[in-house]
Amino acid sequence: MAGKINVGTFRKMKERGEKIVMITAYDAPTAALAAAAGIEILLVGDSMANTVLGYENTLPLTLEQSLHHCAAVRRGAPEAFIVGDMPFMSYEASLEQGVLNAARYLKEAGCNAVKIESGPNSIPLVERMVDCGIPVMGHIGLMPHRVLVSGGYKIAGRSEAEAAELLKNAKALEAAGIFSLVLEGMPTQLGANVSKALAVPAIGIGAGLECDGQVQVVTDLLGMSDGFLPKHAKRYALLHSVIGEAFRQYVADVKNGEFPGPENSFS
Repeated sequence: MAGKINVGTFRKMKERGEKIVMITAYDAPTAALAAAAGIEILLVGDSMANTVLGYENTLPLTLEQSLHHCAAVRRGAPEAFIVGDMPFMSYEASLEQGVLNAARYLKEAGCNAVKIESGPNSIPLVERMVDCGIPVMGHIGLMPHRVLVSGGYKIAGRSEAEAAELLKNAKALEAAGIFSLVLEGMPTQLGANVSKALAVPAIGIGAGLECDGQVQVVTDLLGMSDGFLPKHAKRYALLHSVIGEAFRQYVADVKNGEFPGPENSFS
C-alpha cells in the first residue's frame, strides 16, 4: 500500500461511499496479516497498555513503549498506513511537547500519522502539528485518557447539550486540519450526524453503522480472551481456546516423552 494510500485517500473513499477498515496492531506478525487482508489503517493503539501489557487501563503506557510497538508494526507491514496513538501525557502539557513527541512517530517509528484524544483545548495543538507537516487523526466521544475524571468508561453525547458540544468540537477539529476522526462510544444517531457533518471521514468504535469506517481492537476481534467483551465488539475467532489447547497439547507431549520426535531431532 506504500504510495497508494495517503491521507487524501480516505477523504476520496468517503466521497465514494466506500467504508474504511481500521484495526489495532501491536506487533509485526499481526500487522503483516492485517495488511495482507486489505485493512486500510493499522492503529498502534494505546489500548496495548491493557490488552497486551497487562495494565488496568491505558494511562501507564509510556511514549517509548508506544514508539517501540509502532516500529515493530512498521517492520511487519512496510507498505501499510500506520497511525501511532499518542499515550496519556505525551502531548497535553504544552504545544512544544506535543509537536516534538508527535514528530518522533514519523521520524523514528515510521508512522504515517498520529492520533490524539481531542477535546476543545486540543485545537491549537492540532493546528500546530498539521502546520509542521504531521497528519493528525482526532478522537472524540468516550476518551480513555479521562477515565479517572469521568468515573469510568461512559457513553458520550446522550444529552442534547453534550451531543451539540461534540458536533461543534468535531467541526472545529476538521477546521484545524485533521484528516479523519475517531468517534468512540456514542449513540448511533449522533455518530451518523457527526459523520454527515464532516468532509473528512469519521471512523466509529461503538458509534453505529453510519460512520465512514470502523475500528476494532484486535484482541477483541480475535477472541484472545474468553472474558468481558465490549458491546461494540464482535469476536470473529476464538483464539483463546485454540491457543490454550495448543499449549496443553505441548505440555502433554513433553511430559509423555512424545516431543521432540525423530523428525524434530538432529543426527
